[in-house]
Amino acid sequence: MRKLSLPTLASALTLLAAAGFAQAPPSPPAAAPNPLRARMAHVLDPGDGAWTAQQIAAMDRIRDAALSDDYALTELRHLTDNIGPRLSGSPQAAQAVEYVAGEMRALGATVTLEKTLVPHWVRGDETGALVAWQGMTPKTIQKIVLTALGGSVATPAAGITAQVVVVPSFDAFKRLPEGAVKGKIVLFNHPFDKQLAAQGLGGEAYGQAVVYRGAGPSLAASAGAVAVLVRSVGGVDYRLPHTGATFYDPALPKIPAAAVTSEDADLMANLAAQGAVKMHLTLTPRTLPKVASYNVIADWKGSTHPEQVVIVSGHLDSWDLGTGAIDDGAGVVVSMQAIHLMQKLALHPQRTIRFIAWMDEESGSEGAATYAADHAGEIKDHVGALESDLGCDHPTGIIFAGAPALAAWLAPVARELEPIGASMLTPRSDVGEDIGSVVSQGVPGFAPTQDSRYYFNYHHTAADTFDKVDPRRLGENAAVMAVLAYALADSSAPAPRAAPAQ
Repeated sequence: MRKLSLPTLASALTLLAAAGFAQAPPSPPAAAPNPLRARMAHVLDPGDGAWTAQQIAAMDRIRDAALSDDYALTELRHLTDNIGPRLSGSPQAAQAVEYVAGEMRALGATVTLEKTLVPHWVRGDETGALVAWQGMTPKTIQKIVLTALGGSVATPAAGITAQVVVVPSFDAFKRLPEGAVKGKIVLFNHPFDKQLAAQGLGGEAYGQAVVYRGAGPSLAASAGAVAVLVRSVGGVDYRLPHTGATFYDPALPKIPAAAVTSEDADLMANLAAQGAVKMHLTLTPRTLPKVASYNVIADWKGSTHPEQVVIVSGHLDSWDLGTGAIDDGAGVVVSMQAIHLMQKLALHPQRTIRFIAWMDEESGSEGAATYAADHAGEIKDHVGALESDLGCDHPTGIIFAGAPALAAWLAPVARELEPIGASMLTPRSDVGEDIGSVVSQGVPGFAPTQDSRYYFNYHHTAADTFDKVDPRRLGENAAVMAVLAYALADSSAPAPRAAPAQ
């Protein structure tokens, strides 16, 4: 056989291939999928997800308008300076309900006042003084700066004079000999972890310390104490007492309860280490019968699915020492601004955006309980719930509770919040006290992720006033709330839903 040259062989192979006789060389094996590469690709370009390009552009308009619009700041100044503290059951709380309802009506929202019965506790007088201690100057006293805890009972009219027993923790209390606190005043001197808060974990620091405020009075009462003091749960030492609710065990006696400043807690701890310390304590709070109050509900009706609801909310009540600017006037007004921006920008998303100003978050969350009961049959149509109740410092992103798929679903929204530094997405189990009941039924829950390093410097103190609010940061929080509310309300399909909690 004549040997074929390379050109001739190439020509023959070409002819055979054209005739369909030649076999293609084997393909290389397919590369295994790379999950990390897929995730990185999604981070670099999440696409538009459940939204059109026009809807993404609307999110940008909402974000930018929130930063330049002073609506929330103006509303907050009126709530705090003109109306003032809004303790549950108080005349100021009632006035705030009427004011916010009127403002929502002026925007064209459909307003409902949802009746709820709330506690009516009145603070009264509160004084404390050390009257005996080691090395004292004769015929003198030392004033102790304190404030009654919400819900506390009163001392006798003439007050209580008793020895102070200082313990640093519940474990130390349990190790005391039997009878050690009978007839005495117990001081739980557990410090707020400032270093933890300085690392941006203010909520975690608060959680570690606030249990003493909540459970301390009943624990002390179980051992025969006549009153309880709790070191204030806060991050600064300006001799500011920090109030908040306490909750009595119904099976135990109720004893008077107050928070003392960190400086005075340390003073008593030092003196008690030297010898017996006696204190005279007078508290005159009153718990009156429950009164009717209201959640303010304002619906910006959906254009095609009005029965489907996105909640955007904050709580209207506050403690009475300050004017409730950061807790939670700020949360209320940034939620109001979400409706304001829909009206201003002529946006009518498919689903209803429901603004709620919750009543009584501070004293027992009666408003949230009422909503859960009154709307039990509608929760299946709630497609998202937002709550802002961590002040108004810089938001770094969104915390979310619910299905793990929410992280990827939210990625395009986070991208539009990147220009204000609010693009982080963080899963959490707890996104807000008032929306907790609907989130537990599978409704996706959300809140701004906020810088918590400074919030507890002012929280529940007389320093919670309008001047603590930075207008730029308030606008950033309004942007997060409004952009997210719009995104949930106008997506092509509702956000992924978790299975209800068992």
